[in-house]
Amino acid sequence: MVNVDEFIEEAKAEIAEEIGDKHAVIGLSGGVDSSTAAALAYEAIGDQLTAVYVDTGLMRKGETDEIRETFDYMDSLRIIDAQDRFLDALGGETDPEEKRHIIGEQFIREFETVAREVDADYLVQGTIYPDRIESEGTIKSHHNVGGLPEVVDFEGIVEPMRDLYKDEVREVARALDLEEIISERMPFPGPGLAVRIIGEVTEEKLEVAREANHVVEEELEEYEPWQALAAVIGKATGVKGDNRVHGWVVAVRSVESRDGMTARAQELDWDTLQRIQSRITGAHENVARVVYDVTHKPPATIEYE
Repeated sequence: MVNVDEFIEEAKAEIAEEIGDKHAVIGLSGGVDSSTAAALAYEAIGDQLTAVYVDTGLMRKGETDEIRETFDYMDSLRIIDAQDRFLDALGGETDPEEKRHIIGEQFIREFETVAREVDADYLVQGTIYPDRIESEGTIKSHHNVGGLPEVVDFEGIVEPMRDLYKDEVREVARALDLEEIISERMPFPGPGLAVRIIGEVTEEKLEVAREANHVVEEELEEYEPWQALAAVIGKATGVKGDNRVHGWVVAVRSVESRDGMTARAQELDWDTLQRIQSRITGAHENVARVVYDVTHKPPATIEYE
């Protein structure tokens, strides 16, 4: 385990030295990784940092309002409505890796636009060690590692937490006195709900996935999972009222883990599973069935794409 106090001082010194008297932007998603990186950078360089939250349209229910309230102490926080640009870029794409690369490139272009407006030369990212390992090992491309475009219009990219595991990041977040809603927050993928939708990302699938994820997070909070999620994985025949429907299949997944490199599917009681399926199928007329994923990592990944 990292020495938290030493790490914080070294990370702040590294950020300050690398950026110098120039300006930087940071992508702030509200997750523990990017929030901790933002807090470190803010302490290191103050108003030389512009925090950028990009609303991609792929976010959790109520995410944007929550970010606005949680980080209102950062005067430089910018909230960018980029939903149309992301969904247009993803239109028609079904390949998981291509979806990640499209999202990674679109993120960078959004950051570059803000950087030009504030005359920033550096990009700070909340990349952590498992992100690098999975991208380098071609398990999957992370939007801020393997998903980056070849040409990036920044003088440098600063990744102060590149050697930390998730549990170490949480320790740093606590030491920085970040709110519990951040330090203990369940992981959420950078590409958002796009990797919880098999195939093309559409507005209808997003609506189903967003509400289903909200239900799962609420219902499974007492189980304290490492990560709990819902994914739209295809279509199947069902019955709604007296009508036969060909509706969406939603997979529910809840896992225990220490660092996300391996994970075990949680054993959930039957009543909990029934409440989840009842709420999800009741929330959208085109959801035909709900299934529970019992696969560990490996052989499965935690996310679906």
